This record gives sequence, structure tokens and C-alpha cells, in this order.
Amino acid sequence: MKARVHITLKNGVLDPQGKAIQHALEALGFSGVDDVRQGKYIELDLAETDRAKAEANVEEMCKKLLSNMVIENYTIDID
Repeated sequence: MKARVHITLKNGVLDPQGKAIQHALEALGFSGVDDVRQGKYIELDLAETDRAKAEANVEEMCKKLLSNMVIENYTIDID
């Protein structure tokens, strides 16, 4: 089973990497980009075959290690 975790900064949290990307895009001639938010994407190959157990395990992984619950949000997709 494969789990995909998308981690993004919460609204209101400053994103210096996003700003750097936005300025670089402008320097390369890409106009009209009003804002850029940068995040993380993590793919996990799981041995678990029960979807509910897999989702619960990945949820726990996010809370304990993969995301910073104070400044980040995450979504989990399980295939």
C-alpha cells in the first residue's frame, strides 16, 4: 500500500522559500504570480494491507515526526 503525504504551511505563517521562488520566477520573466507557498511531499510504501490501519499509522507518523503541528497542515492519500 502506498501513502502520499502533502505538508503545507498554515495560513499566516511566513514562507521565505515561497517568496524566494516567487522572486526567481519574476526574474525569469514569469509575471502574474501573486504568491508562492512551498511545501513537502512524502511517499511511503507500507506493508499494511488494511486501509484504516494504514491511514491511522500514517496519521500518527505525521503527528510525531513528519509535520510540525504548530505551523504545518497535512493531507494523507492512501492507494
